[in-house]
Amino acid sequence: MNMASLHHLLLLLLLLFCGTASAARRNHHSTSLPRPPLRFKPTNNVGQFKILQVADMHFADGASTKCLDVLPDQLPTCSDLNTSAFLRRAILAEKPHLIVFTGDNIFGLDSSDSGRSLNAAFAPAIEAKLPWAVVLGNHDQEGTLSREGVMRHVVGMEGTLSEMNPTVVDVRDEMDGFGNYNLELGGVEGSVFENKTLMNLYFLDSGDYSTVDSVSGYGWIKPSQQYWFQITSRQLQKAFKSKPQPQKESAPGLAFFHIPLPEYASFDSSNFTGVEQEAGISSASVNSGFFSAMLEAGDVKAVFTGHDHLNDFCGKLTGINLCYGGGFGYHAYGKAGWARRARVVLATLEKTEKGEWGAVKSIRTWKRLDDEHLTTIDQQVLWIKKSTS
Repeated sequence: MNMASLHHLLLLLLLLFCGTASAARRNHHSTSLPRPPLRFKPTNNVGQFKILQVADMHFADGASTKCLDVLPDQLPTCSDLNTSAFLRRAILAEKPHLIVFTGDNIFGLDSSDSGRSLNAAFAPAIEAKLPWAVVLGNHDQEGTLSREGVMRHVVGMEGTLSEMNPTVVDVRDEMDGFGNYNLELGGVEGSVFENKTLMNLYFLDSGDYSTVDSVSGYGWIKPSQQYWFQITSRQLQKAFKSKPQPQKESAPGLAFFHIPLPEYASFDSSNFTGVEQEAGISSASVNSGFFSAMLEAGDVKAVFTGHDHLNDFCGKLTGINLCYGGGFGYHAYGKAGWARRARVVLATLEKTEKGEWGAVKSIRTWKRLDDEHLTTIDQQVLWIKKSTS
């Protein structure tokens, strides 16, 4: 082989390597092991899928990070480890099929090493060998990792179903934020709906703070994200209404992000379940229209956010439930004597006349308190499938 041919061969190998590396960077799952699909499970002859929502852990440096807003007798021994203990208790009590962390998972400003804090924060989920998913809040990136760096760290962790951004070609390169993706919940294994998506979970990065000079305050869901949601919802609904087992109605969807929408301010104690203890809703100061996008899509039945730790209510606005998780973490601001809490969401399947597992029949929710008895409060029906009879 002459020198020219050798040079040409080396150039081709270099281009091939660069292209492969670039593809791997674009698709973080390219070297991941395949994960089993999420699907409904028959439990005590009831087809169910249960989600544990964990909002605002604010994890920092573990035992050396002290608690905020707890009773005086709790202060000497209270730390981030109390947050981990609560998560382990909630997992044992509820036995969820999926854990969703809805932002401010770590408190970057008080973390000496963001990667180490992330590892410790999500350790109980990994130890339980449960699948888990994450969206970012406004404090996750304030430490040693950028916002992108935090999400890249998360998607490389064991057991997570989190993704950097969607792989839809026409929106991927222009996508705002990090951590916009969806998960599909399949029917019971062996049932006629085994290969059908019965529920869709949408995860969006609601940002941290405004990136517009003339607008102050928190971030919001941008047009590129809304476009991705719209086309994804449309594709999922089309598939649900197509063969096999074509359905007349859309599969229900749930949306998870950190910062509440301005529409959360539409409620008062007469039309929600739970409490509102914050001085106003800490949404973005502009309305980007995402509530309208969900309303037009028609499949989202409930939204779950965090951010306002002392709000834990859930109210319905024109058919969409807007719910808070309630403050979970002990290094997050709270209210002394008001227990930290987690939200649980349970979707239940119907049974057909032939005794087969069918589509989703209902979606319910409640909260677990980190008290002596892990008290359950505020059981609430969010959605029931319309009767076809």
